[in-house]
Amino acid sequence: MNLKNLAQNLGISETTVSRALNGYPEVSERTRQRVLAAAEQFGYRPNPMARSLASGRTNVVGIIHPLVANDLADPMFMQIVGGMVEALEERQMDLVMAPVSPANELRSYEHMVKERRVDGLIVGRTKLYDERVAYLAKQGLPFVAHGRTRVNEPHAWFDYDNESGMRVAVEHLLAHGHQRIALMSAPLEMNFARQRYDSFQSVMRGAGLSPNPDYLKDNSNDRRGGYAAMQQLLSSATPPSAVIVDNHMAGVGAMRALLDAGITIGKQMSIIVWGKMEDSLAGYNVTTIEQPNPDLAGKKMVEMLLALQNGAAPSDLQVLWQPVLLAGETVS
Repeated sequence: MNLKNLAQNLGISETTVSRALNGYPEVSERTRQRVLAAAEQFGYRPNPMARSLASGRTNVVGIIHPLVANDLADPMFMQIVGGMVEALEERQMDLVMAPVSPANELRSYEHMVKERRVDGLIVGRTKLYDERVAYLAKQGLPFVAHGRTRVNEPHAWFDYDNESGMRVAVEHLLAHGHQRIALMSAPLEMNFARQRYDSFQSVMRGAGLSPNPDYLKDNSNDRRGGYAAMQQLLSSATPPSAVIVDNHMAGVGAMRALLDAGITIGKQMSIIVWGKMEDSLAGYNVTTIEQPNPDLAGKKMVEMLLALQNGAAPSDLQVLWQPVLLAGETVS
């Protein structure tokens, strides 16, 4: 079965079939699904080399990722990647992930761009002033940043509303009468952490409260860091009555530290964690700021990247989704 035969069986043009298989946006979703179903039924598989030569594309999307130990144990990260893979597989495309050391990350971007190994890139863990985004914004290779930055060059990005989510978390604790509220943050050079930190400060001051510097613990983005930071808070002369943890991996460690210290969570100490935790590790219905549908977020970033490849303006592809609070038993 070749492209011509597939088109004849469907009664539509070869051009439409080709565009449907390659995910072009001008093809309706109904037609695309019909073409994909027929391709599956008749066992049609496009020749990857022919497709690349004809389109000038590799049909590969890349992620250059300085992997840390927690990534492969992070269900949210894996769900996002899974959503990307699913969206690409529907279009007969592939995702490649290139693990790198942090010191060589920008050099890897330069190699990827110069050698055109991929059709586009997803840039994760954005920083306040991100040299990767600044570099890519000046190159011709399409990319989508997973998270915002303070880089001024127009670029496509997808993010959740960090300021809004933190405001909801603080206001939830204030409504329960808490005033001694601590914040446990990932490293503040990460843009999401800085946005959540600034929002925390703003909401607290708006409520007439001055954040206690001893209650602000940054550089906690894994279980060990969360555990150590919680131990420090518990050893304070006047421990906080509530803690917000701005990432779920540190949240697991923070919860473990409370349990090991014999603290009755939700009574002696309230806690809100940003991002769903593994229930088997926490053993509690944790009050959570959730970033809904991480798999759909992955798909959305792929769709944005494909739109860039087909001529959409980067400034028109800036998407902000809203987090939600899921009330649990860890706040009272």
